[in-house]
Amino acid sequence: MAITTQTALLVEKSLIEGKWRSEIDEFTAQLPIELAHLVVDGKFSQVLEHKEGRRFFQSPSSLNSSRSGRINDLLSPFAQGLEAELTRLAVAVACLHSFIQVNWTGPALDIKPVELLSDNSALTEEDLNRQSIEELCYGSEPAYHLAQVPTLFRLAQLLLEQPYDHITTIDWWRLRASSLHQHLLDEPVAFPTNILPHVDQLIKHLDGEPDLQGRLWIERGIAHHLVGSDTIAGENFINAARATGLQYEVSGALGRRTKFQHDAVTQLVLLAESRKRNDTVIDATSNDEEKPAVSEKPMQAEQKKDMPEALLLNDDTLLEHTKFTASSASAGALSHIDPQAQPALDPLDQCILLSLCLNVKNTSPVHGLTSEQMYAYVARVLSHPKNWTVYTMALLLRSRLEAKRTRTVERSTFQLQALIDQMPTSDSTLSERLLYFHSLILPSKWEMERELAVRYLSLGVVRSALDIFERLEMWEETVQCWQSLEKPEKGIAIVRDLLEGRKQEADVVLQRGKTTLEPQRPKLDKAREAKLWCLLGDLEKDKALEHYERAWEVSGGSSARSARSLGGYHFAQGNFKKAIPYLRRATQINPLYSRTWFVLGCTYIRTEEWVEAKMCFLRCVEIDQEDAESWSNLASMYLRMGEAGEKVELGSEDVPAEGEEEPKPEDKEALAGAIPFSNKLLAFRALKQGLRFSYENWRMWNNHMIVAVDVGELAEACRALGRVVEERAERDGESCVDMAVLERLVNAVTRVANNTVDGEDVRAARQNPNEGHGLKRRVTDLFTRIVLPRISNSARIWRMWARLLVWEGKWGEALDAHMNAYRAAVVSDERVEVDLENWKEAVGEVEEIVELMRNLGPRAAEEGKGGMKDWKFQAKSVVRTFMGRTKANFGDEPEWERLTELLVELRRAE
Repeated sequence: MAITTQTALLVEKSLIEGKWRSEIDEFTAQLPIELAHLVVDGKFSQVLEHKEGRRFFQSPSSLNSSRSGRINDLLSPFAQGLEAELTRLAVAVACLHSFIQVNWTGPALDIKPVELLSDNSALTEEDLNRQSIEELCYGSEPAYHLAQVPTLFRLAQLLLEQPYDHITTIDWWRLRASSLHQHLLDEPVAFPTNILPHVDQLIKHLDGEPDLQGRLWIERGIAHHLVGSDTIAGENFINAARATGLQYEVSGALGRRTKFQHDAVTQLVLLAESRKRNDTVIDATSNDEEKPAVSEKPMQAEQKKDMPEALLLNDDTLLEHTKFTASSASAGALSHIDPQAQPALDPLDQCILLSLCLNVKNTSPVHGLTSEQMYAYVARVLSHPKNWTVYTMALLLRSRLEAKRTRTVERSTFQLQALIDQMPTSDSTLSERLLYFHSLILPSKWEMERELAVRYLSLGVVRSALDIFERLEMWEETVQCWQSLEKPEKGIAIVRDLLEGRKQEADVVLQRGKTTLEPQRPKLDKAREAKLWCLLGDLEKDKALEHYERAWEVSGGSSARSARSLGGYHFAQGNFKKAIPYLRRATQINPLYSRTWFVLGCTYIRTEEWVEAKMCFLRCVEIDQEDAESWSNLASMYLRMGEAGEKVELGSEDVPAEGEEEPKPEDKEALAGAIPFSNKLLAFRALKQGLRFSYENWRMWNNHMIVAVDVGELAEACRALGRVVEERAERDGESCVDMAVLERLVNAVTRVANNTVDGEDVRAARQNPNEGHGLKRRVTDLFTRIVLPRISNSARIWRMWARLLVWEGKWGEALDAHMNAYRAAVVSDERVEVDLENWKEAVGEVEEIVELMRNLGPRAAEEGKGGMKDWKFQAKSVVRTFMGRTKANFGDEPEWERLTELLVELRRAE
């Protein structure tokens, strides 16, 4: 019986899900379906050793011990047709999952790639590994050279790259292979451009398969996460939750977190519920699915059967889990869920929560709330162990969260070590471990060990970290450890030994106790060698240029790392014209490395090429939307360009980029007149976006304030001025207030008539946030909450505040504000008593405050507010006090007569 398209599609879905569909059982005698069934069951060696599987491989003479040829030469010519393509797909998936088994999930693999070849006498495992690692270099980024059986992954890539006319899900597998490839590379590299559009088409064809749709949304989100597009990744994860019908809500519920806590307080909790499914999922605790997770110890006992070991905290204060006392934590659709006894979630929904948990970290600032939110997601998954890989990922995330808390850092480190140790074990089936592997971002063995070494470094255990880095042959981190131990010469020696081919042989000599070197080790691939030359250049500053040029030469002009190093070196030396070609080449090789774009943009600034600089900073913020410095520099570029992108001839008068000096006050009018309004508006938006990720950067706030005033966004200017004062007042005092901007804000409020009649004009004025009543609340808050509590000795600020109070009709408070201005300008100024010019100015201040008392005093008295009910007495006291204070030095001056006449006039008015 021939395999129909419908049957083939069911087989494809089984391969994707890792679960065999019972509808296909009647076709299992067919060879492609038999091989697919073996793949789903995790019996990869049987597939690869099957005679049909071995037909895909050969042993050509071109790939032999002379180290020439490519892995592609190992593949035999392919047959076409549905059954042939289905067989090829099964073999490709077997190769891919075998690679995952060895490097991610364990246990050990029982087959070697060289054994698959029809005639393996001319080839060795080392030949295959060397050539595979070299071919897995992508975007100039080297692949990790100690990855096991890389040949199987390379073969899987090559098989999946072949044309498929009958396989619907081939682009899904290509996406999986590309995501896996990212784990092998030193830095993220852009995905092939033809993958994601085809995947999007596949999502549309999965209607009626909610779990499959959810899987694809997750994996699409993971792909974006791996290249740093966290916002898009988050949208994909939310779409996955919608597809699977997962309901979740972050809420608060009364509970206790410590053993000695008597009163329950609000704790963060994630409420979640899966949709009801009819199918049966591989589940280690399925018989207890509806049992509430109230008891801690029974759960620990259950998971020892076939789940990773979750270490107990054993703390004298903290509870193992938050103990909730409230029976409900929500008033919405999940109000029926008890926080202490939530229902078990489907493992796929657990994958979605863990992905969302990652997105909380990637799209939020680093503060306590983020950690608490992430812990709520992780705790919800840990409460019901359902799958080995999902539970492993949840424990890993918990370990990361606990690494920064003193009471949990010990368990965090031991838990990470336990997760590494469990991989070679056989405590669960291989098929279960692979079931949800592609729906998670589980690190490889070497990535987890590297994470453990970094954890040791953070704890100050440098030697243990050094041992791990040396064993993993992560030489850059090894060198950093030697520098931390204040022995940089040892790091330099390691790099030189590697470049000169002595490093491996030196180890062999030590092991064998010999005094002579053995034959030469295999040659490094060019990507790794170029990286080592760059590392040596970083270490030997006096020979840096020589080493960087050597790296560029070794790579044949294809190493982004060496291009970055050469560009950075010339930039540091001030040779900007020389730096640009190297930096441009680095961005062409690996366009996802945002720092290269940033340095290139700064180089264009130095050469005054504003349009090119703008494009560089645009790329920076496309790659990393949280790069506040790039947003700031992007705004600066908009303010340096005309409508057509030409240079604005203002010198340094425009709003500065990060780290530059501020514009002088007298230059701001020139700035406003020379730059097109459209560019100002773009600069305003760029700064507003950047400030979301650099809230404490007062320079950016200051630039934002100036541009906001220029585009008429006075509400934003008010907010920005407040932030500048909050950040600078303690250090700089009155000088931190931009008086011109503050004056502009007060004018914008007071130029609108303060009409108390609730007419159409007044309602419109209240709706406009940039003038009149609409702006008044913000400006009032700026004075009362931010400026005046911090700066109380500025006469100019008190006068502006008084003008605002007069506009509001608050006569008594306005008169008090004017008195505070007088005290700041005259009473607290000791120069008034000794300096003639200051004394003459003070006489004018005295006359002015008396005149204000005459005008506002009666109104304040009628109002019954303020301290000026007896304003005439207060006015006389002001004049007498000033005259008594300055008579000794200035009693003979002509202005003295004015003061005398003023005092007589006040007495007559009584």
